[in-house]
Amino acid sequence: MRAERVFAYGAAAGLLGDLLLGDPRRGHPVAVFGRAAGAVERVLWRDHRGWGALHTAVCAGGTVAAAAAAAHAVRRSPAASVTLTAAATWAVVGGTSLAREARAIGRALDAGDVEAARARLPHLCGRDPQALDADGIARAVVESVAENTSDAVVGALVWGALGGVPGLVGFRAVNTLDAMVGHKSPRHRRYGWASARLDDLAGWPGARLTAVLAAASGGDPRGAVRAWRADARRHPSPNAGPVEASFAGALGVRLGGTLSYGGRVEQRPVLNGAAGRPMRAGNGDIERAVRLSRRVGWLALGVCAGARLLVRPVTRKGHTS
Repeated sequence: MRAERVFAYGAAAGLLGDLLLGDPRRGHPVAVFGRAAGAVERVLWRDHRGWGALHTAVCAGGTVAAAAAAAHAVRRSPAASVTLTAAATWAVVGGTSLAREARAIGRALDAGDVEAARARLPHLCGRDPQALDADGIARAVVESVAENTSDAVVGALVWGALGGVPGLVGFRAVNTLDAMVGHKSPRHRRYGWASARLDDLAGWPGARLTAVLAAASGGDPRGAVRAWRADARRHPSPNAGPVEASFAGALGVRLGGTLSYGGRVEQRPVLNGAAGRPMRAGNGDIERAVRLSRRVGWLALGVCAGARLLVRPVTRKGHTS
């Protein structure tokens, strides 16, 4: 069985496994990686970019090397190769957990229990929940669903199509390192620089594909493209900007504005905020965002698997002609 078919079958099985099973409550491979990366940080930490780059190389490079060794070990068995790809896909994507957490917050807001929604929000994103009212929580959830559709689903599928199992787990390792050390805290401002920059590079193709698919499958394709073109570049994140702007336009809501991270207040640009645009995202938009995220994830599987199936034979033909 050719490698492109192994990816297509394995990724489809892994995404279906995530839909049916979600993440394991204990012993999740990403959590295991996080604990290992934390142990490496305790050994290597210095307030220096070079030591942070070494931390990134050890953690991400070691993970990719282990995945490559596993893929090499089963390469002669199509069934084992598909199973490994399926297991890796299931381990690195997080669409079901993302939807579950978003809907749990939505139910709390529907019941008028803002305190329960605040208590649940840190499971989904790093905002300061006590600084948010009900509308602010809903907006944070919609923005997090949009960004994590790229980080937790589409980006992994893109790198899986490009690099197989090493691409899948490598992307998740880089993304996890960015979440751990890539933020601008005093401890990680220098040490986490390499992880943050590598995550920006790794996330670039998945974010653009997410934005395209959100525009194509949302309720207002023209509005999504318009918001992306007008507002994405004003967002401080080169990858969250296109994704959140496209989701805002596709859903017909406004996102962005004032937010608080770790006691630090930031003024983010308003996305889809042109004259005449609808009101800011509210609780009723959480379920719509989750459904859009689901559509984008399955479309991304089709695009990535299809591209892998189509491009590889053309490349072989060109090489042998």
